[in-house]
Amino acid sequence: MSTSGAQAIVQTLIEQDVSVIFGYPGGAIMPTYDALYDVREQLRHILVRHEQGAAHAAEGYARASGRVGVVLATSGPGATNCITGLANALMDSTPLVCISGQVRSDQLGTEGFQEADVIGLSKAATKWNCQVTDPAAIPGVLRQAFAIARSGRPGPVLVDITRDAQLDCFEVAHADPPLPAPHPTDLAALPLAIELINNAERPLLLAGHGVHLSGASELLRQLAETAQIPVACTLLGTAALPTEHPLCVGMLGMHGHYGPNRLTNEADLLIAVGMRFDDRVTSRVDRYAPQAQVIHIEIEPRQLHKVIHAHAPLLGDARTVLEALLPAIEPRRHEAWLARFRDCAAEERRRVVDAELEPAEGFLKMGEVIDRLASLSGGEAVIVSDVGQHQMQAARYYRFRHPGSYHTSGGMGTMGFGLPAAVGASVAVAHRPVVAVVGDGGLQMTLQELGTIMQERLPVKIVVLNNHYLGMVRQWQELFFKGRYSCVDMQNPDFTVIASGYGIAARRVSERADLGSALREMLDSGGPFLLDVEVAAMDKVFPMVTPGTAVHEVRLE
Repeated sequence: MSTSGAQAIVQTLIEQDVSVIFGYPGGAIMPTYDALYDVREQLRHILVRHEQGAAHAAEGYARASGRVGVVLATSGPGATNCITGLANALMDSTPLVCISGQVRSDQLGTEGFQEADVIGLSKAATKWNCQVTDPAAIPGVLRQAFAIARSGRPGPVLVDITRDAQLDCFEVAHADPPLPAPHPTDLAALPLAIELINNAERPLLLAGHGVHLSGASELLRQLAETAQIPVACTLLGTAALPTEHPLCVGMLGMHGHYGPNRLTNEADLLIAVGMRFDDRVTSRVDRYAPQAQVIHIEIEPRQLHKVIHAHAPLLGDARTVLEALLPAIEPRRHEAWLARFRDCAAEERRRVVDAELEPAEGFLKMGEVIDRLASLSGGEAVIVSDVGQHQMQAARYYRFRHPGSYHTSGGMGTMGFGLPAAVGASVAVAHRPVVAVVGDGGLQMTLQELGTIMQERLPVKIVVLNNHYLGMVRQWQELFFKGRYSCVDMQNPDFTVIASGYGIAARRVSERADLGSALREMLDSGGPFLLDVEVAAMDKVFPMVTPGTAVHEVRLE
C-alpha cells in the first residue's frame, strides 16, 4: 500500500494513541495539516496563537494527563518559537514530541525562505532530535521519538521533516514499533537503605517531581506512615502528599516552609525520591546537610552523586524502588522529631503566615487570595501557575488534596508558562476545575492564548495577582540592591476589557470584602473567567533562603 509522508505522520500519531495536538500551521508543514483534515474525528487539533504557547500547552497536557504532549509547527520561526517550551520540558522532565516542518531537502543549507537549522538550535533543548528527508523513514523515526520521550527520565524530542518527505509517497512495510527502553535499575544499595531507614532517629523524606511521574504518591504515603517520617516536597513535588496530611511539613527551597529548610541540617537521614538536589533546594552545597546520611532514589544515572553524595544510591523508577523498599520497613515513631516541625510551623505562622492570611488592613495579599481560593474550591482544583511571587504563594497556601494538582515551570522558571499550560491541562482533565494563577508580568508574555481559550470554549479560570510590578525582581532589588527599582514597575492594560474582547467573563476586585464573592462567581461560572485581583505592590514572599547562605539560614521577615 502506498501512502504519503504526511499521511504516515498522522497515522503514526494515531497508532501512538495521540488524541490531541497543539499547533500552528505554515508553509513547510502544510502537507501534514492537509492530512489532518481526513482524521479530524480521531485527532483533535488545538490552534494556539503562538508556537511557544503550543509547547507550553502540550506541557500542561502531558503533566495533567500523564501522556505524551504533541506539538506541530512550521519551519523557521515556527520551529524556533517552540524552543523555549522544549527547554522548559527538558528541565522539568515532561514528555513531548515536537514535529516541525522544514524546507525541501534540495533547499537545505541554501538559506531558503523560512529555513532555520532547527536541529542545531534545539540540540541542547531536547532529549533527542532528528531530521527526516525520506518519507519511508517517518513511521520508524516517530515511533522511536515517542519511545525516547517516555523512557527513563521523560523529556522532549523534536523531529524535523522536510516538505518533500511529507509530500512524497512510499510503499508501507509493516514494522513493529520499538519497545520502550527498560528503566535502568540498580538496587545494590537496597539493604543499606533499609537499615538506614529502620535505624534513623531524625529521618526526612524529600519528594520530587519523579513521585508524580512514576505514579508513586500512594507508595510514598505508605512509607511515610509506616516509619512516621515527615515529608517535604520540592516545588514540582508539591501535592505528592496532601497538604493537610499530618506528615506533610511543606515545601523545600528558597521560598519554602521554615520547618523543612531549618531542620534539614538536623536530620540524620535524607530520603530523596525523584528529585535532583537543584540549587533552589540546596543553596550552598558545601553547607547542605553535612551530618546526614543520604538515600537517593533517582531514575537518571547521571543525577546520582552529581550535586550531593548518596550513601545509598538507588537507581530506578520511584515506584519500582519504593515497591522493593516498603516490605522491609519497620513501624517506627519519631514523636520528638515531628514535634520540632510542629514548633517550626507555629513560629512560621506567628511571624509570616498570620500576616499573609489575616492582614489587619491595607491591600489584599497574594497569600490570602490563594488561601480563600483553596477554601472555596475545597482543594479540588488543578492549579497551574506562572513564575514569580504568585507561584510561590500558590505552592505555599493552596491546600492540595490530590497528586498531580500543581503544575508550574520549575527548573527553567519560564514566565509565560501559566496561561497556555492551563489550556493543555484543561483539555487533559475536563472533569476537574483548572485555575491559572498568574502575575501581571507573566500573563502579558502569552496573553494571546486567551484566543485559544475562546475558540476551544475551555472553562479555564484565570486569577491575575496584579501588583503592577515584576514582583520577584522588585523584591530582590529591595533586599539586595538597596531599593534601586530599575525597570520593574508595570503600567498595565485593563485585563478585564481585554478578556471581554475574547468573550471571556471578567471581574476586577481590590477590596477584601469583595474577594469571596468574586472567587465564588469565578468558580461557579460555566465557562472561562478572568479575575483581576489588585494586590499589595510592595508585598514580599517569606520565608526566604538568602542567596549565598545555607538552607537552614532562613529569613522569616
